[in-house]
Amino acid sequence: MSALATPPRGPAQAPPRRTRARDSATSWPLRDRIGLALCWIAGATLAIVALTVLLYMCFKGITQLRPSMLVTHPSAAVDQSRSGGFLDPIQGTLLLTAIGIVIAVPIGVCVALWLVEFGRPAALARIVESAVDVIAGAPSVVLALFGLSFFSETFFSWMSFRSEDTAFGRSFMVAGTVMSLIALPLIVGATREALLQVPNHVREASLALGKTKASTIRAVLLPAVRPGIATGTALGMGRIIGDTAIVILLLGNTLTTQPRDGSIPVLSVLQGTGSTLTSYIYGNSPIGEGNAPQKAYAAAFVLLLIVVALNALATRIARGRGKDTAWIR
Repeated sequence: MSALATPPRGPAQAPPRRTRARDSATSWPLRDRIGLALCWIAGATLAIVALTVLLYMCFKGITQLRPSMLVTHPSAAVDQSRSGGFLDPIQGTLLLTAIGIVIAVPIGVCVALWLVEFGRPAALARIVESAVDVIAGAPSVVLALFGLSFFSETFFSWMSFRSEDTAFGRSFMVAGTVMSLIALPLIVGATREALLQVPNHVREASLALGKTKASTIRAVLLPAVRPGIATGTALGMGRIIGDTAIVILLLGNTLTTQPRDGSIPVLSVLQGTGSTLTSYIYGNSPIGEGNAPQKAYAAAFVLLLIVVALNALATRIARGRGKDTAWIR
């Protein structure tokens, strides 16, 4: 046999698997183990509190909810526990949420795109970032007071409910516009975070193929960050649905929807006043003037179902985000 001949090869063997050393908390210093225990306690406490609220409101709401409450209009009475349901507040909640989201989503996505993809001039970008942070931290009652004084001006009188020559600065359009401000930071934050996770080589590959910056944003980046936009939108909707101060100050807090007289049928509703589930709960709570705590618990249960559904949707989108954007890695 020649010295250069190679010996026969046996069956191919798989390369040895790399085992990953696991860090055991038992080997940590005492202060680190105490910190880990406190983290577990904090997480468990938060879960217990959330579960307690959910179970309590489910029990109180299910026992008080009647199907007729969902399809009947509320009526003004000294004892509202025996009069009407809360159909108008449900409709007002959905209408107000739709107005706020329709305004907030385009603005929020555009702001996030400009901050991440352009951000010039830098001084203006810092001002915009600070403005978003200020809006995110401002109490909703402060925004409501601003909206009440701002939309009471003559120039914006067409948007609000009027009596003769006086504009009250209250309507679904006014409340929805101010509601968009509290949803805007959530949409900007979620979209911006999604854009930052898109690798730069994706942008460079698109530009190398002759695409313009605008075409890259429209055809590449926006589809990639669609889950992030959806997550921010769902969270913004939850924030709008749960607000009360803006509803009470800017929507009129009337039991039933009151369209504006002398206007186009559909536009008259947007220019009119009404209520939402949050204001209905506030008015009929045990300390409210409606004297109908049973209906307040039933309405709170319906509101909680809506909010939980939106949070579940946001979580589902966030978990599926890695699969939806795997092609950009």
